[in-house]
Amino acid sequence: MCSANVNGIRAAQRRGGVEWLAERAHDVVLLQEVRASTAQLTEAVADLGPVHLAHAESAQAGRSGVAIVSRSPLSDVRIGVGDDEAITSGRWIEASVDSEIGPVRLISVYVHSGEAGTARQKEKYLFLDAATARMAALVAESVPTLLCGDINIAHTSRDIRNAKGNIGKAGYLPAEQEYLSRWLGIGWTDLGRRFAGDVDGPYTWWSWRGQAFDRDTGWRIDNAYATPGLAARVVDVRVGRAASYAERWSDHAPVTLRFRV
Repeated sequence: MCSANVNGIRAAQRRGGVEWLAERAHDVVLLQEVRASTAQLTEAVADLGPVHLAHAESAQAGRSGVAIVSRSPLSDVRIGVGDDEAITSGRWIEASVDSEIGPVRLISVYVHSGEAGTARQKEKYLFLDAATARMAALVAESVPTLLCGDINIAHTSRDIRNAKGNIGKAGYLPAEQEYLSRWLGIGWTDLGRRFAGDVDGPYTWWSWRGQAFDRDTGWRIDNAYATPGLAARVVDVRVGRAASYAERWSDHAPVTLRFRV
């Protein structure tokens, strides 16, 4: 399966992103920052073949949006997390799928970017509070769950190339990082870090501007988390970094996971 912040599904399609996904024929694709209506999304992913689609469209046209695209039927779709629809709009979607490894709960998430000291940061924390409560409930209920998406938080200095230059900025605040530590503490596994080891990166986002991509001045913010039993079945996690700047189809790289059947 694959998770990808497409930075606009229609733009990603024009740049070859849907073709990239089609060539790899994933069983499931979790999308973030779709920025499209359900009709537009359906049209954009047509080249993936016959699929089942669940989409949490943002209340603001052209903003946010998360989706689950699956070759198998999806059930028990849940859109949003917590009680504040304005905070969670287009940022959280869940669905269950019967897979080769058994029933799995899938979550595609797009956390706010935030802005330190502003209302935008308060919205981010409200969302993270709701997400953390839901994740704790899923662990308590022993539901095999995979959560993937753009978390918009660099957990440690290993997850950001220019850590010193981002001290005090959203995405690298201790209060934000504490949420990710809490996720690990309640039983979730950061699969990307588990497979990469204690190394810098591998980064998943680079600015379109300047030479950030060529110099690998990036952030590891596109993550995959799994509940205990499901995490034990993961055999590989890879970041699909483009071979060159010209071959990028998003400012994020997709993250691909393989499971042991």
